[in-house]
Formats: sequence, structure tokens, C-alpha cells
Amino acid sequence: MLVLVAPGQGAQTPGFLTPWLDLPGAADRIAAWSEAIGLDLAHYGTKADADEIRDTAVAQPLLVAAGLLSAAALGEVSPGVVAGHSVGEFTAAAFAGVLDDTAALRLVRTRGLAMAEAAAITETGMSALLGGDPEVTVPHLEKLGLTAANVNGAGQIVAAGTLEQLAALEADKPEGVRRVVALKVAGAFHTHHMAPAVAKLEEAAKELSPAAPTTRYVSNKDGQVVADGAEVVARLVGQVANPVRWDLCMETFQALGATALIEVCPGGTLTGIAKRALPGVATVALKTPDDLDAARTLIAEHAAV
Repeated sequence: MLVLVAPGQGAQTPGFLTPWLDLPGAADRIAAWSEAIGLDLAHYGTKADADEIRDTAVAQPLLVAAGLLSAAALGEVSPGVVAGHSVGEFTAAAFAGVLDDTAALRLVRTRGLAMAEAAAITETGMSALLGGDPEVTVPHLEKLGLTAANVNGAGQIVAAGTLEQLAALEADKPEGVRRVVALKVAGAFHTHHMAPAVAKLEEAAKELSPAAPTTRYVSNKDGQVVADGAEVVARLVGQVANPVRWDLCMETFQALGATALIEVCPGGTLTGIAKRALPGVATVALKTPDDLDAARTLIAEHAAV
């Protein structure tokens, strides 16, 4: 059984979209999406520097567009499950047919702008903790006033809060944590700091007509399969200010019998976690079009008939 997943913010790197635009029809598709959302995706995906694409309002639609573009390049895919990490949930919602590509990009453009505004209120950020036991780490973060914003599994938790709180974490690591790594994001996502963005997304979501998922869609909220389109959208909205439980998503993949996992562009982060947390599950990360053949081979061996 094949799982198709989409990465979240922080996976972007300067120029990562460049090789994808050489594929037939890719540049036209990106141009159409750019016009629809009022953002030059081709420029940001090929010419912009790391600081420009760190901007939440840019990074989020850029990541969703890259995921959709790379998935389309695979051709016909019949995954048994789709899911995305944080903003990658919007990509997954399009994979599942809940939203069409343009609707997903418009909503995520609103999300990025709203979250950037919320992030500007207080200087906040996120840091990944490598190693440690969640039962020890989470209470330690709470003691410092931080939130365990991403519980990713395989020993990785992402803390979020003010820059002062994150500096205190650097000086006072939880027992067992080897390293604290600052992430390439511009705010404390999936925490109470993002509450102002939720209201704006709720308004934007009223304009949508979501369809029921055509593929099993696994939610970041609790790792559960969600079968109702309106519920998927409601969770996309609320998830902005709630922790990502990727550990529970992977437990669901395993329970449903996952044998292979493909991570769309810019792949690498989620396949890295899966290699540690889902032993025996074959993985391919779509980093460049050179990875498409390996992914197609995996699809042929593991996709639903």
C-alpha cells in the first residue's frame, strides 16, 4: 500500500523549483497558478534567495505548488493514503480531491499571509530537538513556556515560542536531547501565537465547496482518517494554531498496511523520519525530476490496483 505525503515549511531551498520547470507543461501550469494567487511562483522557486523564500507568505504557496507539480509529473498514481505535514496538508487535500489545485493554492496563499501577519506581532520561531524522550521533553518545554508544535516521531520534536524562550532552550536542553536546530521558518506556527490567522482562514473557507476525499486522507490533528470534505477543511483551518501530530499519522500509515511512501517535492524531511519510524517501508523523496523513475517503479510495485 502506497502513501503519498507532502512536506511542510522549512523544506524549501533556493532554486529548488528550477529543474521541474523544464518538464513539459510545467512552466505554463506554474504561470497559471501564479496569476490565480497573485504571486510569481517561478521567480521565487528559481531566483529568490533563502531569506525571500523564508517569508511565510511566499514559502507556503511555493511548497504547495511544488508538491502539486511534482505529483502531476508522476502520471497516474493510486495511493492508498495521502497526508501532508503542516502546510503540506493543503497539498494532500488537493491529492485527495477535496479541493482543486487552484482552490488549494488560493486558500494557502491566504494562510501564508495571515500567518505572516500573526508572526509579526511578536518575534517568534521554531527549533527542532534531536533525540530525547517525549515524556521528558514535552514537560521541559512547557516549563520554559514553549509548545511542542510538531511531534514528528522517531525522536524528533519541534518546539515553538518566542525567540527568548528558544534561546533559553538552547541553554537548557531537556535530558537526552543531543541538539537543538533552529528552523527556516518565520514564526511559532501551530501555537496560540497563530490564533489571529485562524479567523481569517475561517472567512476564506466559507467560499469553498469541498468534496469528499477520493483517497484516505490522514489528518495532522490526531492521525485519523477523515472522510468528509467539510471536516477536512475545518481541520486545515484549525490546525494553524494546533500542534502537528505526525507521529500519530505514521502510526495510522502502519496500521493501514503501508509498504511504500513517496514524498513530493521538495522531498527529504518526511522520508528521513519514515526511515527511522517505519522500518521496512520503502521510500522515495522527489527532490529533482531525476527521482521520478525511482518513484514510478515504487508506484508500480506498491500502488493500489
